[in-house]
Amino acid sequence: MNSQFKQTLISSTKAKQAKEIEIIQTLWSGYGKIVRYQLLESPIPQVVVKWVQLPKVKEHPRGWNTNLSHHRKVKSYQVETNFYKNYANKCNAFCKIPKLYAFDVYNDEVLLVLEDLDMVGYPSRVHQVSWNHINACVQWLANFHATFLQQEPIGLWDIGTYWHLDTRPEELEVLEDKALKKMASKIDAKLNKAVYKTLVHGDAKLANFCFSEDGLKVAAVDFQYVGGGCGMKDLAYFMGSCLSEEECKEYESEILDLYFNAFKQAVIDKNLNVEYQKVEKEWRALFPVAWTDFHRFLKGWSPSHWKINSYSEQVAKQVINALK
Repeated sequence: MNSQFKQTLISSTKAKQAKEIEIIQTLWSGYGKIVRYQLLESPIPQVVVKWVQLPKVKEHPRGWNTNLSHHRKVKSYQVETNFYKNYANKCNAFCKIPKLYAFDVYNDEVLLVLEDLDMVGYPSRVHQVSWNHINACVQWLANFHATFLQQEPIGLWDIGTYWHLDTRPEELEVLEDKALKKMASKIDAKLNKAVYKTLVHGDAKLANFCFSEDGLKVAAVDFQYVGGGCGMKDLAYFMGSCLSEEECKEYESEILDLYFNAFKQAVIDKNLNVEYQKVEKEWRALFPVAWTDFHRFLKGWSPSHWKINSYSEQVAKQVINALK
């Protein structure tokens, strides 16, 4: 870490010294790392630092190392910084995110000093979900979407998620599913023309949620692709990240009901001037469209991916037929 960033870390946490404990993970395609630091003589025992280093040589694990891909990643870190600076303070305990203690920029590097969620009751990461985990994440999404309902994504992605069509022309070009390829623009337009929009997390997969030990509470991380859109994008993507094909079929209705019950309660609690019944009616109809939109990206990006299954194919077929 350069001396400027080290000073920012120390001064923002009122520490005498900062000691690296562990590298939590390296960032996608070699764009930096996330590191846990112990703080000496500070009121904050430890923090998590996201240190973004834009590489000179662009590498990508699936071969998508193009200028477009590089610029998308660069913007994603700018977006995440803007989210923490300008939007994060609106998130309450029902859509918990880590506090931002400091941010800094030096040449082509970005520093985010964040609350260590392990220290405040969210130490668990899971790969297999229980109903508690699903319930916690769906409640989080509903509250997040209610918090930012009908707000403009200033300084964020105009259209949230990392897979939306405008940012993925290369994946569309190689898509072999001709029917899906032909309808991609209509699917995209259907989502973008939603009357009711919010801020979507944009990468709401299971790996980006941190749980309490009992799985009843959850916090979310990684806001590189937060932006405007229909909340169903996050919900469909989350379900696909942690449920099998059979589970998606079995629990789709139950999870949608859970989401909209939580969304309704959040709208009431926040005293929002919106008829949540109208939001629910529109978004329920857009759920299969959102599912198909991600399916379109996935089939172009990684045609052999495990998430491509008969359930997704069936949903996509129904959406395509309805939009013809």
